[in-house]
Amino acid sequence: MAYIVAGTANAHKLEEYRELLKDQKVELKSLLDYPHFPGVEENGTTFRENAAKKALATCKYCDVPAFADDSGLEVAALGGRPGVYSARYAATDAERISKLLSELENVSDRSARFVCAIAIAVNGEVIETFEGEIKGRIGFEPKGENGFGYDPIFIPDGYDCSFAELSGEEKNRISHRARAFAKALEFVEDEMSVLDQDF
Repeated sequence: MAYIVAGTANAHKLEEYRELLKDQKVELKSLLDYPHFPGVEENGTTFRENAAKKALATCKYCDVPAFADDSGLEVAALGGRPGVYSARYAATDAERISKLLSELENVSDRSARFVCAIAIAVNGEVIETFEGEIKGRIGFEPKGENGFGYDPIFIPDGYDCSFAELSGEEKNRISHRARAFAKALEFVEDEMSVLDQDF
């Protein structure tokens, strides 16, 4: 069976990707399978730039087709912050959530969106990037035990509950990562000869 490497050591992301790939004839590996991977400095100014850097570095190091994502939360009232700095906004998920909620105290416009960019790299070059988003709003307190990151305070449009209150299956139907991944998978299926993979 052919395999592809996800340029992440984040177990939560990997779980989502395994779910999204469950119907595909491909084995998914990750950077957890390559413990000596040197890492990538995520110093891009956009999600696409960071995703491309990670995908390319993974592809070159593992010498197989690879993909990577960069994602984050953009809050309108904060001028798009935390954006590409979402994972570095504070030390832990709980501290990131606390900081964001404190910045939105007494702010009426709580609109926000999750954004995910996915890049695919093959034969030492990035061949395409894709982007997905989901709009919603920031709640007033964390709710739910599922998901990770900012999920407990993000309420997607059309729902009255947070991402963290949805099941993994429900979230994977609507999330920014699922939407970007669907575009990437469609590209892969259309360009199988380019990837030389049996998806």
